[in-house]
Formats: sequence, structure tokens, C-alpha cells
Amino acid sequence: MSTELSDSQIKRVLQGIAIPPQPQVMVDLHMEQAMPEPDMGRIAQIIANDVGLSAAVLKFVNSAFFGLPRKIASIQQAVMMLGINSIANIVNGISVKSELSDESIESMHQFWDNAMDVAAVSSSIATQVGFKYQDECYALGLFHNAGVPMMMMRFDGYADVMKEGYQDASFNLTDRENKAFKTNHSVVGYYLAKSWALPKTCCHVVAHHHRAEQLYQNRIAGDVKHLTFMSILKMAEHISKTHKILGGCSTDYEWEQIGHYALEHLELTDYDFEGLVDACREQGIGAM
Repeated sequence: MSTELSDSQIKRVLQGIAIPPQPQVMVDLHMEQAMPEPDMGRIAQIIANDVGLSAAVLKFVNSAFFGLPRKIASIQQAVMMLGINSIANIVNGISVKSELSDESIESMHQFWDNAMDVAAVSSSIATQVGFKYQDECYALGLFHNAGVPMMMMRFDGYADVMKEGYQDASFNLTDRENKAFKTNHSVVGYYLAKSWALPKTCCHVVAHHHRAEQLYQNRIAGDVKHLTFMSILKMAEHISKTHKILGGCSTDYEWEQIGHYALEHLELTDYDFEGLVDACREQGIGAM
């Protein structure tokens, strides 16, 4: 999709959906991140000033994903271990959740759990296949469906349309959304990611993550990076059972359509993929 839409075009696309501004804590972190030599002590101080954020950072660093021999209780130590990019991803995720929470989505615990799971699995797969952009993969996994709760806030009946899309064997989710609401969660998620200055590659994949087949079939010569991000995301969604958690569907019809493209792009066999799944589950991530 083009990033050169006018303000009036964007307004029509978003259909009255308000993109929440980036919270001040994220702005402060971005400013420190932009310094020639970021001060990790200053970053730890920013984190420590927010009780909820501090708890989330410690919970993450002490999770089975890291497999540390002993628990960490120091924000300073956690920040040094995670690094500024991982910290920024965690803060973004928590901020989106708090910005979007109201009575219509208070019960969406499974959605947020799935987003965190897809993020962790994406990062793990990137590490396993030797793709150096693990932090960007984490951010992509965390934000790829961020448009979903915003659509639920804006449109009555959105959850039903989403489930119908997942449960249709032809998997035409965004087409159904466009027909019902004149926009879709991929577009909304793209503008959220773009407004929050997430990596351009992430924004691009968010915009097209339910049009993956088109990207694979019409691949641009030399454009390996976007398709690698897409392949990792689609594997992570499948491993995390997004189709079941968001769509209430026992079969991942989207993976049936595009899974072979993802594996082919990464030069993986079905046996290789099962190895990735097993490794993720050993780390305590990915749905059983």
C-alpha cells in the first residue's frame, strides 16, 4: 500500500477510528535511544518510575523464554540484559493495551496474551533461522494485530465478522472487513505502527499480513527482507494458534494457503518446521 495518502484519504480509511498518541514514557525512551551513547541508567530510571511497566519488564526477563538460573529483581539489571530495543517493544505493547482498554475490550485478555506469544515466538524463530532482526520480529509479532481492538471499539459486530473470516476455508478476512466496515484491521494497524514510528519493514508487513500470498506471488527481485519478516510472522501465528484464539477455528485456513510459501522462502522442510515448534515449546512459548 502507498504511504503517500493525503490527510483526507487517511481520514476516510480510518472511518472515525482515533489513533492513540504515543505516551510520554515512550517519547522519553525514544529520545534517550536517539542519543549517540544511550544512558542505560537513565532508561532504567524511566522504567522504574512506572510501577506497571517495571512489573512487566521483570516478568518478561524472568519468564521461561530466557531460562535464567535465578530470578532478577533489579530494573537496572533487567534493562542491561534486555537492551533498549526489547525494552521499547515491551513499553509499546503495554502502552497500546492501556490506551485501548475500555468496557468493550476489558475481557480481551486472550487477545493480549496471544499478541505477546506471537511476539516471543517470532523472536525465537528469527534466532533459530539466523535472521538478525530479532527485536524487529518481536515488535512485528506484538503489533501485527493491534488494529483488532481498535476495530472492536469502533464497530459493533466486529468480533463476529472476524470469526467468520477465520472460519471460512477460503480465508478472506480483510475482504469481509472491508465489505462490512469499509476498512480493516490491517490498515488500522498500519497507521498505528506508522504513527508510533515502528520500523518501516514492520509497518509494511502489518499492512499486508493477510495478503501474504500476493506478496509471495508478486515478489520483487531482491526483496528478501520483507518476505522473511512475513514468513516468520505467519509461522509464529500458526504456532501460537491465533486462528483458534481470535477466530474460534480449529483449522488454520490461512496457513493452509500460504504455509508452503513461508517454508519455501526460508528453505525449510516440514521436518525443520517441527523442530522450530519443539524449540519454542521448550522455551515455554507457543500454544499447545
